[in-house]
Amino acid sequence: MNNKLIVNIAISLLLARLKQTVVAAVGVTFSIMMFITLLGFMNGLNDMLDGLILNRTPHVRLYNDIKPEPNQAINRVKELKNTYHFINRIKSSGSRKEIYNSLAIMHAIQQDPRVLGLAPKINAPVFFNDGSIEITGVINGVDVEAENKLFFFNDYVTKGNSADLKTISNSIILGKGLAEKLLANIGDVVSITTSQGERFSLKVVGYFQSGLMDLDKVQSFASINTTQKILGKGNQYITDIQVKLKDIKQAPAIAKEYGQLYGCDAEDIQTANSQFETGSSVRSIISYAVGITLLIVAGFGIYNILNMMIFEKMESIAILKATGFSGKDVKRVFMFIALSIGFFGGLAGLFFGFVLSSVVDNIPFNTAALPTITTFPVNYNLFFYIIGFVFSLITTYFAGYFPSKKAGKVDPVVIIRGK
Repeated sequence: MNNKLIVNIAISLLLARLKQTVVAAVGVTFSIMMFITLLGFMNGLNDMLDGLILNRTPHVRLYNDIKPEPNQAINRVKELKNTYHFINRIKSSGSRKEIYNSLAIMHAIQQDPRVLGLAPKINAPVFFNDGSIEITGVINGVDVEAENKLFFFNDYVTKGNSADLKTISNSIILGKGLAEKLLANIGDVVSITTSQGERFSLKVVGYFQSGLMDLDKVQSFASINTTQKILGKGNQYITDIQVKLKDIKQAPAIAKEYGQLYGCDAEDIQTANSQFETGSSVRSIISYAVGITLLIVAGFGIYNILNMMIFEKMESIAILKATGFSGKDVKRVFMFIALSIGFFGGLAGLFFGFVLSSVVDNIPFNTAALPTITTFPVNYNLFFYIIGFVFSLITTYFAGYFPSKKAGKVDPVVIIRGK
């Protein structure tokens, strides 16, 4: 049968039941709108929460961990090779925390085409002197330019300028919680004591706030040169090499490779932050589940409306079949109706979903714990919109399939005889 004729008949049936058609389309529109908004907001929230840690976490970290000596002296005695050894009170090995030959290692890593960049770091535990009270803390010696480029360091400096660490000698940026403990303002001088008992005075040039309160109560930042001076070490002293990769998925394999190649411990970002990835996955699954449930509910609404339309249009269906329309043609009429509702309802849902997402994205969200966040986070990934539209068509297809199949089997003789 002529496709144009089938389309005209379907449009006539849609307009004849305009109220029910609009209700079905609104159901699809609302479902897609909430699907887009919910998925965008939840993934924006995932990005924000993961960013608090992942933005400040290297893809691969090289360091020397403190651990017991695996090969104890007794294991080297040949006469005792085939005996059982019971060793108590094993002490950690005497290896140094610094990375041996760090400058050569960094030069080699920078030549690796898989590497986006690297940033050296020194981890120095110290005590901050507050009168007679000593507050435990950590000074992170960093290369400011590399930290800004790879780990967005300056975004978390809520007061002051990170560049001052490089230009002002013996300067420090305090974690916000630590600064509040010390009652230290910008320009004040704080006193620290190293684990060797050496005392130093450092000028406060800024505050750092990561959004993790417990972390901000102990951490602080200084330049690599200042930290080496505090620890009494030479300019090759580095305790961590932080590596950013072009492809984060390669981190586990590259970490294993670097650990074996350079003879130090290597930790990949997936291992270091597995709990955050698990949380993100669970929240995404919940978002998809809720969105798909909304679409299925809308599909049942379309199914019921088409069933009622077929019941009320039995005479029209019988006349169509009596005048030469096959069961397949009648089925195509009602499938066109269902897919039209899904298509136009889905498009409207995408539009209103984008509008509602924009509204959510502009709602103020100010909290002292998250200084870099000013509004609710929303992710506008095009993939979400494609998924929503495809699901609207799939849902309405199945919602219209069974009623249209029923309409195609209507016997015109039975209908006309009954009248």
